[in-house]
Amino acid sequence: MSRFDWLSEYLAELEDEHIMVHSGNARVLAPAHLMIIDPEDWAKAATVARNMGLRWAGIWGDEEDDDIVISAVLVNQGDYVVLRTAVLADDPEIASHTPIYPGADRLERHLSDMLGVRFTGHPDGRRWTRHRAWGEDEHPLHHGFPVEGRPPARTPADADYPFPPIQGSGVYEIPVGPVHAGIIEPGHFRFQAAGEPILRMEERLGYVHKGIEKIAVGRDAEGLARLAGRISGDSTVAHAWAACQALERASGIKPPMRASIIRGILSERERVANHLGDIGAICNDVGFAFAQMQCQALRETWQRRSAELTGHRLMMDTVVPGGVTINLDADAIATLRADHARLREQIRPLFDILDDLPSLEDRLLTTGYLSPESARELGASGYVGKASGQAIDLRADGLYAPYTRLQFNIALSEAGDVAARMAIRQEEVHNSLNLMDEMLGMLERQTDQEDIRCELPEAPGGEGLGLIDGWRGEIITYVRLDAQGRVARFFARDPSWFTWPALERIVMGNIVPDFPVCNKSVNGSYSGHDL
Repeated sequence: MSRFDWLSEYLAELEDEHIMVHSGNARVLAPAHLMIIDPEDWAKAATVARNMGLRWAGIWGDEEDDDIVISAVLVNQGDYVVLRTAVLADDPEIASHTPIYPGADRLERHLSDMLGVRFTGHPDGRRWTRHRAWGEDEHPLHHGFPVEGRPPARTPADADYPFPPIQGSGVYEIPVGPVHAGIIEPGHFRFQAAGEPILRMEERLGYVHKGIEKIAVGRDAEGLARLAGRISGDSTVAHAWAACQALERASGIKPPMRASIIRGILSERERVANHLGDIGAICNDVGFAFAQMQCQALRETWQRRSAELTGHRLMMDTVVPGGVTINLDADAIATLRADHARLREQIRPLFDILDDLPSLEDRLLTTGYLSPESARELGASGYVGKASGQAIDLRADGLYAPYTRLQFNIALSEAGDVAARMAIRQEEVHNSLNLMDEMLGMLERQTDQEDIRCELPEAPGGEGLGLIDGWRGEIITYVRLDAQGRVARFFARDPSWFTWPALERIVMGNIVPDFPVCNKSVNGSYSGHDL
């Protein structure tokens, strides 16, 4: 189908299902279509979408006057539609999408914790984001709830979270975390095993609730971009870009093309740095320290260059509303071209070793398998989804500049194991180097080499959607502005919301000692998940 032609078929299916689609239903929440439906048709619309093959990609709520407005994102081959409905704030009840789309599980539980929305038919009623600092009737995103909360003198330990047990002779539990031996963020993993094979593993996350959605309210555009860049430090460019994109769409402006190209270069630099780190860490988790040392050295050199260019190793606060804070002159372009050529030469023999080392293959091949069906069911994107046959890459979908002017082949595999997830990373490093060289050429050909930022006009009541392909995968960000042009609602959906549940399936049947390498092959963001 051509772009958005499927929407007419989707609307026809809704009408066939006797779902009330209000007049003016196909308004634009750029670049998505916004469809308003009645709350009693919420589950029916999801069923129609699933039957048509649409992917479920996120949900958020927004308290407006006496209502809670609920929005869910569905995707069809790179085209986006936002379903929207409203329920009474005094009785916020709506049907769950989780029985239809299992990937909706934790995001619905998060929304229930934050705004008190009750999802009927949800298979898991346990709290998710709300640990023990809030009472059962306290929901932090309500307008009247204070930013600092009402914490007790000492928050009780979250010791009574009801992990379902597995009964049987020889079955035992292994609790890991939330505090770990390294300096990673906290997360609890509850293993149930018989001997060494894992029968079941369940995660408990959200131990450092930052209140991102709450403290975003009332900020100006600059303040929101700075906050978004701190959702997950290793994805600061991607999350800041998604927030700025949403703000720019809410304000009805486009940043200068030179700014978009530089954003693209920064985003690909972020992708390369993280993939190099992960490739080395995966190898290190199976005892191949040589690769870890080589990758870390390459990553360190890469990040030092990022610090020279932007003033920060992670390039924080470089992407801003309306554009970027740095320009790349002829000398910088020449330096980056040389860096790209040097890295290609350095990774070629290293990646050849990784591709043909029997002892490494023995540990990575068939380990941590995620089937294409499971990846599709959970909505996994990024290297996790691509390694299991899911061709989800917003850069290739031509949704935003500068990728509208670029073409490349998506790294893809259906092997679904740790080896495939590492191979996807390797191919993406090569792809990113090629894309950055193309973008440097675009900068050289530009006649206006100074225009890197424009001002955002006031946009009272505007709303926008940010869609960015970060190095972990698809990021979806929603922004609504109030009557004064300040942030009234901010929601950022990191790819990790779907890849953390994928890890629970990946480890099934693997032995306990293989959990670290399975975990690293996914590398979900604790912080990006913990809004």
